[in-house]
This record gives sequence, structure tokens and C-alpha cells, in this order.
Amino acid sequence: MFCCFLTLCCAQVSWHKVKTSKVSFCQEVLGRHFFMSVCMVWSETILQCTPSVFVLGGGGWAPERTDRLRWLQVDLRERVEVTTVATQGRFGSPDWVTSYMLLYSDTGRAWKQFRQEDNIGTFPGNTNSDGTVHHKLSHSIRTRFLRFLPVDWSPGGWMGLRVEVYGCAYKSDVADFNGRSSLLYRFNQKSTSTVKDVISLRFKSQRADGVLVHGEGQRGDYITLELHKGRLSLHINLDDAKMHPSSGHVSVFLGSLLDDQHWHSVLIERFNKQINFTVDRLTKHVRTGGLDDSLEVDYELSFGGIPLPGKPGTFLRKNFHGCMENLYYNGVNIIDLAKRRKPQIYSVGNVTFTCSEPQLVSATFLSSSSSFLSLPLDAATETLSVTFQFQTWNREGMLLSAWLRRESERLLLLLVHGQLRLTHHRSALQSSDIVIGQALSDGQWHTVSISMGGFQVSLSVDDKPPSTMQLKDIAQPGRSLVIGGCPSVLTNQGCRNPTMAYQGCMRSVIINNQPINFYLVQQGLLGNYSKLQFDICGIRDRCLPNYCEHDGECSQSWNTFFCDCSGTGYTGATCHNSIFEPSCEAHRLTGSASGFFSIDPDGSGPLKSTVVYCNITGETSVWTVVNHNSTEMVRVQGSSLQKPHVMKFNYSASLEQLRTLVSKSEQCQQEVVYLCRKSRLFNTWDGTPLSWWLDRAGERRTYWGGFLPGVQQCACSLDENCIDMNHFCNCDADRSSWENDTGVLSYKEHLPVTEILIGDTNRSGSEAIYRVGSLHCYGDRGTASRQRGFLGCIRSLNINGMTLDLEERAKMTPGVSSGCPGHCSSQNSLCHNRGKCIEKSSGYVCDCTHSAYGGPNCKKEVSVSFESGSSVTYTFQEPFSVMRNHSRQSSAIFAQSSNSRESIAFSFLTTQTPAMLLTVNTYHQQYMAIILAHNGSLQIWYRLNRDKEPDIFTPMSLNLANGELHRVQIHREGRDMYIDKDTNLKYSLSTDKELITIRSLTLGRAGVDEEVLQAGSRGFIGCLSSVQFNHLAPLKAAILNRGSSLVNVLGNLVESNCGELADKSSSRSLSDHADTGSRGKKLTNAAQSDSAVIGGLIAAVVLITLCALGVMTRFLYRHRHERTRQMASVKEKDHQPRPELRYRAELDLHSAMRDSRKEYFI
Repeated sequence: MFCCFLTLCCAQVSWHKVKTSKVSFCQEVLGRHFFMSVCMVWSETILQCTPSVFVLGGGGWAPERTDRLRWLQVDLRERVEVTTVATQGRFGSPDWVTSYMLLYSDTGRAWKQFRQEDNIGTFPGNTNSDGTVHHKLSHSIRTRFLRFLPVDWSPGGWMGLRVEVYGCAYKSDVADFNGRSSLLYRFNQKSTSTVKDVISLRFKSQRADGVLVHGEGQRGDYITLELHKGRLSLHINLDDAKMHPSSGHVSVFLGSLLDDQHWHSVLIERFNKQINFTVDRLTKHVRTGGLDDSLEVDYELSFGGIPLPGKPGTFLRKNFHGCMENLYYNGVNIIDLAKRRKPQIYSVGNVTFTCSEPQLVSATFLSSSSSFLSLPLDAATETLSVTFQFQTWNREGMLLSAWLRRESERLLLLLVHGQLRLTHHRSALQSSDIVIGQALSDGQWHTVSISMGGFQVSLSVDDKPPSTMQLKDIAQPGRSLVIGGCPSVLTNQGCRNPTMAYQGCMRSVIINNQPINFYLVQQGLLGNYSKLQFDICGIRDRCLPNYCEHDGECSQSWNTFFCDCSGTGYTGATCHNSIFEPSCEAHRLTGSASGFFSIDPDGSGPLKSTVVYCNITGETSVWTVVNHNSTEMVRVQGSSLQKPHVMKFNYSASLEQLRTLVSKSEQCQQEVVYLCRKSRLFNTWDGTPLSWWLDRAGERRTYWGGFLPGVQQCACSLDENCIDMNHFCNCDADRSSWENDTGVLSYKEHLPVTEILIGDTNRSGSEAIYRVGSLHCYGDRGTASRQRGFLGCIRSLNINGMTLDLEERAKMTPGVSSGCPGHCSSQNSLCHNRGKCIEKSSGYVCDCTHSAYGGPNCKKEVSVSFESGSSVTYTFQEPFSVMRNHSRQSSAIFAQSSNSRESIAFSFLTTQTPAMLLTVNTYHQQYMAIILAHNGSLQIWYRLNRDKEPDIFTPMSLNLANGELHRVQIHREGRDMYIDKDTNLKYSLSTDKELITIRSLTLGRAGVDEEVLQAGSRGFIGCLSSVQFNHLAPLKAAILNRGSSLVNVLGNLVESNCGELADKSSSRSLSDHADTGSRGKKLTNAAQSDSAVIGGLIAAVVLITLCALGVMTRFLYRHRHERTRQMASVKEKDHQPRPELRYRAELDLHSAMRDSRKEYFI
């Protein structure tokens, strides 16, 4: 295999800024020259490297077409911060990359795919070879190695890349913890108390558990940051644990799959009770409970573990195993102090200051149907032991299949409902099982061990005691085993995926105590594989962030996630759509009668549904009624401002739900009944109110039923009917009789009433009676206009001149799927003959660039008439190494390697033999030719080895030079050549060599070898139509690129419609000739009627009479035309007019009509 690497030589370049209007921070070009090496790689040894330049403006990189490892790797020499990447295509070629993935790594191993903020993992590339496409990364990455992995490329060429990387230097203080070490940061005093803390660090690990930060105090305060099952958990307690147990404790969980051997950033910010916890750009905001605001920590803060007092190196919990960098506590650089051996830092165990790199190499099984890894076994081995680690979200999948030496006997390891099932198949009808484990499809790494020897097989998972199965006979392993799925070549041997192939990550595969080197597998030196990615684990947590709304439970598989909406009151892909109506008005519109209903005031918003009473009194009248805990009359006595009567109202809906309900209603009101006797509301000498109520925001309100906000008055003042005109409320008259200040509150922004306070009933004979009614709301301003989420298709979305890649975003967006059906997705093909259908906002167009046909739907034949001596030769543009001193050509035809594959199709019409139809030549003296032999039969010549005789094939001996249009289709795959798919004629070549670097293609006169030379010297006279060679349409390209130095035309080449005209009358494919022997002749009726006989006699008499008149006329005019007859050419008399000349004459006639219309329309 060949791998391509780029090495940045920093010593040879100077730093400079990207050309922008402003000086951008961290946007320096990370090297003017990338030196690439094309290297033969065996295991971990690099052999024979050739440097080349592949930066923007240079030549460019393109992999070999036979290479399975196609990427461009950049070595930045040290870890830097990368902010932007840019790409170009290969110079002077049709080679560019239209989309690519970006991988990064610190060591050149254990790669990780860069994903943008919306989880899109591919970057749009180039649309030509010269344009530059920049991508500013949504977040910077700190790395040394970058790998550009092409996903799609130029449809008319091949992969081609030139790259540039932008960023800046990156400073890093690193500490390595080996699982038995930690750093202790000791305070200057016995304990420290803080109201504000900031802790920041970056870490990477391959262990799923371990304590990163810990501190605690004697009174019970503590802070702990630990890695648990690949997630980070933060535990904080600010209260005295003895006086207030668990009241101030809070735990926050964030992140997932953090044991992936890659760097992750952590930031903890605390101010009093408010905590912001951030992991890799995801943040949670929480508040602690309890009474205290400060964190009291005694003596020290520990990083990497929790050591026991007085026992260095022993830990209470699992200690951290991995690396930390840039570790700061309240602005103090902990690692820098440790490196300088400052007295504030005490080291426990062996802490080093370089990060030891792991050697675990993972492989990703990409497909649930076709991924597999086949490995050989030693035939002399009598036992079998297999150990590996796997990580997946899928609950089903085939992990391993091993054939045993006895026929039909095998071991099969499956993942079934998240459990491991090992089955020993003794025969098709006899089997026994072992089932172990639980919830193994949880995205964590699990270790599996299988051991087979003698009469037993054992299975264990995650170092737990093994389960054993007893066998009736001694089992011995076969010659190979398969991991992940069954190859298609083994399906006829009984190896079929019972459910689906394994889809996930795998590492640490050991067979019979021999570790499997995935690099050897990748290079084709060990075993066989399909649909695998090596040195990368592509697992993603699709439930982080959690797109399931309204407490829906998120679960996932390898490719997607699911939301369980049971019991939430919502439905849809993400539990977004409420199953309840938004209001009582909506229930009325559905025809419901009065009653209790669940409504969801904010629809798909964050608030849940609530139960209300809908009072539907008519076709247009409906009131929403929300009750509270105290709707009865309440008598109050003995209250004062010092000891007031207080009643709090708890409604059947939350305040947030009530606020939404009120805001969406046209009108809301709440009745307050207030009866008093010697109980005042406002009548005090200093104007201090004696009673009031609180609105929904907890604000004090001193106006009473019916009046406007902000004024200490009652309804009687508004109606001007108070019993004492010196006061604004009836109760303020302070009479011994019962008075009434009942009213209705209707100012929506203050409703509902949440609390009432009464303070003047402590005098003799003083009392009050009140009742606060339910909240009543009328109308719904949102029901008529409220719409459900959009249900349908959106395509061709263009914003500010930029067309968005909706399909890629749909893959990452919940509730949205890619593949919106349009014109081009219909079952009926709109574009024919290799034409590509392109959706437009108002329809579609057919791109016929790579079709031999033209017209709106790529159905119009492109034909050319050839005269004697005419030919068309296309010189394919030479590779860059040959062309580097030549000017660029604006041609669509370039040098290419056929990769042992040719597809040729064309139609022809002629009466001449021998004739040359098509010839292809290479730079290595190879050729293929299609000719008509002397007898008119079709011959196909292949000369792939210049030291051997050519392969010659004659599909059939019929004369095809019969003036009819014939269709030829040829397809070669390696040694196999197929002629006309309809007849399924298959021939075998003597070699599977490819046509290496094609130089030219000729239609018409050419010659390369003996009989081919004879046919080529005669050329071709006739009609050629719809010529297709691989992805090229050379006949059409010649017409469109006349004048190009790459197209050489000899003789008169005229575009014609000969193919279309002939096709209407007598077009025949080779399949038509293949079955001519089976066709019978049409029989005539032997018994003719008398009328037919009489008619025949009359016709004969008329014919004889006409012939006699013709002879007499010829005799009379013979003398007049004698001279003309003598001057006539004997050659012209002997040759009959040919069909191709008839079509040419018709073409000339149409041309003359276009040039001189007056001549024909006088």
C-alpha cells in the first residue's frame, strides 16, 4: 500500500498573516511549504520516500487508483492550534476533491474526526482545480498531525489536493499520572474558605474511571471532579454536613465517551451558590442548596486521586490514569509549580511531565450489513482462545464466527438484546448456548474472552468469572475465523448474519496469545476485510446533547437516536408535539362540552400540560377556570400589621403555566369578595395600607376589586357610590355594620392573586370575611393562528446567495430526514443515457456533460458523417510530471488510467469493408481497436502486453456493413469482456492488465497492427453516432471543442442526424443478429382468390405496354445523348449510391436551404 504524508519544515519559513482586512488572532500560515513523502509502508517501518510540494499554488497530490489508503497527511512537527484549513485541486488537471473529512492526532495514531458545531463531519471541497476554499473551524483544535480524507471528488477526473493550514503556536504544561500518583496543592494556612472558585484543565485517558480533582473540609464541605464510565461528574457540598446533611449537596454529570485517548477541556466556575460546569463546549448551570455560600477546604487540594492521610500512594477511589495539561486553580498553574518543584506542591508517586502515548489501535466496523474482518488460524493448533474489546450502541450484531474442523460445526458469538450469546452449532439441528452479561450496548468498552479446548468452551466478559459449556466431542478450530460479520463469499457455506453484522469499534484482538496487528490487516498483509476504518473509533454519543424534549428518554443505535415519549404527554421524533389541545377554546372547536380537560398552554414549549375546567356555555362562549386551594369564605379576627393573617394560594397549575395561559387569553379576571366590620383597608393617619395582596410576581398590590392598578382605592370609588364620600373604600368608613368592598380584578399582568394579607381585625368587634375566587380566562389569541411544526419537504434552500447542504444537516437534526423527494427522485428516469438530473427551485435540468447524447433529456443522438480519409483523434492531456512546462489546455479530456476497466458504446452505419471504427492507444505501446473485417464481421483487438500477440475476438461472422445502423456495447472488467449486455456474450482475455495512461482515442483512419493497419488505412466512411468511452463522450466533445490543440480532425467532419434518421428505419443491435437463426420466414397463402389472379394479369399487360414505350423513347433520343454517355465515367456507372451518401446529400440539402431560403420560397 502507498500512504502520502506532508511534513511541515518550520525552519525554512517565516510566520505571516492571512490577507484580511483586520489582523486576525491565531490565523498565521503554519508553513509556506508542505513537503510530502510518498512512502511504501510495511508495518511500522517507512521505506523509500519521495518529497513533493503540495501547498496552495503548488502541483498537488493524487493517490494511485489501486490504493485502498487514500488520504493526505500533514505533520506540523509539534502540537499547534489549528483554526482554518484551505484546499485546492491538483494543478492543471480535472482532479479535485468535492468533499472531505478532517482527522487529527497528536501522534499519527488514534485519529479522531473533526466535527462542526452541528455535528456535520464533512467539509465541502472544491468545484474546480484552481479555486481556493477556506473553512474556519467552528472550534480550534490542538494537534500535530492532520489527515485530509477525500469523500467525493471530481466527476470527470480523480482525487486531487493542495492544502494550507492556519493557526498559531500552542503552549502546554503536561503532567502524566500512571494510576498510582497525584499532585497535592497545599494551602498556606490550615484551611481556606472561598466564595469564588475557577478550575480549568484539559485531560485525556483510555480509562473510563478516575478522580481528577478532590478537596474536603472538616465540617463536611467538599468538591470532587471524577471520571465515571466515560462521563465527568462534579460533586459539591457547601453546608455543614452534621447540621444540614445533604441539604447543600449537588451533583452534575456532563460529557460522554471521554476515555477515547483524546484531549477534553473542563472549566468549573463557582460564585457563591451558582455553578457553571463546562466540558467540551457543553455547559450546565446549577445552584447548590443549603444555607452557606462558601467552600471550606482543609490543608490541600488533590489532583489525580484521593490519597489516604499519612499513606502516600494509597487511594480511596480509583485514581486517574492519563494526562492533564494547563491545570489551573484560581489562576495558579499547578503543573508549572510541580515542574519547578515549588514547596506548595507535593507529589505522590511518579508524576512525569511528558504525556506517554498509548499503543491501543482501534478499528471501526462501519456497516451493519457488510463489515467483516477475516483472520487465518494456525492449522496445527488444537485449541482456540480469542480475546478482544468492543464498544457499540447496537443491541444486536454478530461478533465472531469460527468454523471448526468437523463439517457443519462452528462457534457463533452474537450480541442479542445487549447480552452475549455463544452458540456451539454441532449440526444444523443440534446446538447449545451460553448467555452472559447485561446492557453491553451502552457505549462502554467491554472485554470478551473465549476459550475452547478439549470437551469444553468458556466465555467471560469484563473479567468476571467465565461461564462454561460442556461438549460431547473434542472440538478443534478450523483454518480461519471471521469477526464482525459474514463475507458474501461464505454465504453458500452457511455463514449468514443472523441479525446484522457488528457495527461499532474493536481493539486489542488477541488470537491464541498472538496480538493482531491492524496495520498489517490494513495494508493487505494479514487476513481480509471490508468496510473497516483503522486507527480510529468512530463512535458518537447521539444523546449528547439530548434532543429529546419534555423529559423524553433518549436511547440510540450506531446510526441514530430514539426518544421514548411514554408518559410525557408529547409525541413525535423528539417528544416535541403536545398531545393536548392548547386551550379550552381549542376544545370548544372540537365540539367538546363543559368539563375538566388537560391543556398545554405553550404547545410544544418547555411547559407541561395542566388540568383546568372548561366552562363551555355556548357556541362562542368558553371560560377557562383554574382553581386554587382556598375558594371558601374565610373569617379573620385578631390580626394586626405585626401579626397579620396571611393566606397563600396554590393553583392547580404552576406560575409559569398560569403566566402563559393569561398572556394567551383575551381577557382574565378574578373575583375578590371582601366583607368587613370595623376593619379598615387604607384609613391610617400616614396612609400605610392595612391589607394587601400579592400578584403572580410576588409584588404587593393595594388596589381592590375593579379599580385600576397603582391606586389605593376600591370599586365603590370608581362607581362613585361609597357609603362615605370622604373615603375611597366602604370598609375605610370603619363602621360597626357589615360593609362590602367586593370587586373583580381584571388587570391581566397582575393575575392571578398568589397571597392575601389582612392586618386590621384585632380591635373589639372587628372582623373581616373574604374569598378569592378561581382564575377565569376568556378567549385564546393563539388558537386561530397557532400552527403545528412544518410537515413536508424543503429543497434548494438558498440564503443570501449561499445554497445550504440540507441533506448533510438533516442527518444531524432530530425529526428531519434526508432525501426529500423531488423531480429527480421519481421512479421514472427523467434524464437518459448517463445524464444527471439536477434539482432546481422551479423544476429540473439534465446535465449531459458525461453523456454521448444531447438535448433537454440527454436523448438526442450526436452523429457525425465521415468521408474517405476522415478521422478524429483525441490526445489525452499528459500527466503533471510530463506537462509541468506546458501551458494549460481548456479541454475536458485528460490522461487517465483505465483501472482494468473499459466501457464502450456507439452506433455505426457503413457499407465499406474493411473499416476502422475506434482505436485507443497508450503511452506504453498498448492498444485496443474495434474494426470491421473484410467480410464485414466485427472484430475487437486487445494488445495489453507488447511482448505478446494481441487478443482478437469476433463476436459473430455476420456482415454488419449492410447499410443499417448497428449498436455496439462493450464492457471489460479485468480478464472478462462482455459484448452487448442483452446477449450476455462473455469472452476472456489472456491478461487482466490495464491500459496504462491512455494517450489518444481515434475514430476513423488509424493503424497499429497488420489487419488493424489495413482497416485503419482505409479509415471509415459512413455514420458514427453516440460514441461513449468510459465517462467521456468523445464525438460530442470533438464538436464542442473544435479548435482545441487536443482535438485533431482530418478530412471533412460534419455534424449530422444520420444516426437519428437511420434509427427510425433500421437500427439493429448485436442482440438482433444473435437470434436471427431462430427467426422463421413469413408464409404466404397458396390458395389465392380469382380476383387476385385477374388483377395480376391486368398488371402484367400494363407493364408490357409501358416497357415498349420506354424502348421506343430511348431509341429516338439515343443519338442526342450519345456524347453525354461517352463522357460519363465508367466508375460512376458501376457503383450504386451508398446509404451514407444519401444521408450526406440530405444534410447538404438542409444546409443549402438554410443558406439560401429565397431560392426555395419564391
